[in-house]
Amino acid sequence: MNADHAEIGKFDAIAHRFWDPEGDFRPLHLINPVRTAYVAERCPINGARILDIGCGGGLLCEALQARGALVTGIDLAPAMLETARLHAAERGVAIDYRLVQTEALAAAEPGSFDVITCMEMIEHVPDPSGIVFAIGALLRPGGAAVVSTLNRTPKSFAQAIVAAEYLLRLVPRGTHEYERLVRPSQLAQWGRHAGLVLQDVTGLAFDPFTARASLSRDTQVNYLAHFTREGPAAR
Repeated sequence: MNADHAEIGKFDAIAHRFWDPEGDFRPLHLINPVRTAYVAERCPINGARILDIGCGGGLLCEALQARGALVTGIDLAPAMLETARLHAAERGVAIDYRLVQTEALAAAEPGSFDVITCMEMIEHVPDPSGIVFAIGALLRPGGAAVVSTLNRTPKSFAQAIVAAEYLLRLVPRGTHEYERLVRPSQLAQWGRHAGLVLQDVTGLAFDPFTARASLSRDTQVNYLAHFTREGPAAR
């Protein structure tokens, strides 16, 4: 299984605090509108069948559903999925949450999704290239994917790990491991092998002092990558 059980346990342990906008996931709540807008600008959302890989407690899933998407969210953290289901039920939101491995879903339902999102997830698995390959298999020809992750640079180490985890305590300590962070060039190479064409790489900036998130030309810390699947668009 392409999963780290220690990582799953780490997130499951704080799943009950996921929807607290002032809690452990506060930065995620603050950057989510920017991520959602990026996806909506580059991908067809209304009426599209969208898969969110590593959906966690459902923050992005609910934002995409609110824009008219038919959303499926998958994760391997049971407590996170239960949090997502309960929150969706409380709001009367219809989202298909599943406890399933990405590669297994790709084998069972290839070419089933118009859009795929994978946010801050690939740096937490043993084989991130396997996730990217599965994305290529799951997308319809002409479909689009957006992957968000952390770059492996000294600046990223300083800001996303030392400052965010240990100095400012924006996220729990141990959230990220520097050796697992992914350079855009690596992500692009994995995408090519998966039949994906890289269309854009944009930085995602977060100012902890103003609590503001924005898109940026600087991709040295967080970045978003937009891919399209080779082949004609499905009709």
